[in-house]
Amino acid sequence: MKKFFGSIKKKAQLSTPPFFNRSESNSSIKGAGSSSYIPTPPNSPGYCIRFKDLGKLHKAASVGDLAKVQHHLLFKKQDLNKRDKEHRTPLHLACANGYPDVVSLLVERKCKLNIRDSENRSPLIKAVQCQQEECAMILLENKAEPNLMDINKNTALHYAARGHNISLVNKLIEHKADIEAQNKDGYTPLLLAITENNPEMVATLLNKGADVNASDKLQRTALMLAVGGEPIGIVNLLLQHDIDLSLQDIYGLTAEEYATCSGYSIHHELISQYKIQKNLKKPIFPEMSCPERISAIKIS
Repeated sequence: MKKFFGSIKKKAQLSTPPFFNRSESNSSIKGAGSSSYIPTPPNSPGYCIRFKDLGKLHKAASVGDLAKVQHHLLFKKQDLNKRDKEHRTPLHLACANGYPDVVSLLVERKCKLNIRDSENRSPLIKAVQCQQEECAMILLENKAEPNLMDINKNTALHYAARGHNISLVNKLIEHKADIEAQNKDGYTPLLLAITENNPEMVATLLNKGADVNASDKLQRTALMLAVGGEPIGIVNLLLQHDIDLSLQDIYGLTAEEYATCSGYSIHHELISQYKIQKNLKKPIFPEMSCPERISAIKIS
């Protein structure tokens, strides 16, 4: 019996999908410190740039040299949509490094907004991944496509949900970003926010209409993922919505069984109380804070 439950617990454990390319988080960047490189910090989502591989327009855009960008566009007649060896345009580089004045200039000159780099990332995806909100807004206001997917099928909203920029998430949704888009692991933006243990982001996405019963490719629901961690804030948020407790993952486990084998009895108690209230068709812990809800369970 002990072996059986140990097996269930192992299956129920949260596995975070590969999100960033390993080459972007390599802490030992070849040539870092050389004047021919723009080094990126370890785990940075930004590009590792080698100047010797860039044309003059790409170089100017990558360092935010607006005057040189203007010069090359006016007098050198350079193709503003030209790609480097990594298929990046000057717009990609300006967005990743956070130069909104350069982004505005390129957009005014009618550059293409939705070209993909070697990782299938558009300038918008790159701006959001690098938390360059001003650059992202310029692109959105000029009708950049918000639902393009990179090689891992992550959209700009996936990257925003994985971060902590609520404003950026709201703006993407306002510009018709698909709140239910699934990446290659089946994660919606909501599920990603849960894996990041970000209650504020989870609350924002739920308030924007995210499906609380969405599941990943292993058919794990938001609640199944949430009960795997010690903090109860996200579990409380989810249980304020219409959770379908009958849903099962590919192993036939329900969220209640996940809670049982998670080792955190409070999660199981919260779900049990939710079932009772739902069967009675009463509001689930109406107008009660987290501590009040926990106290109510302990008293009962």
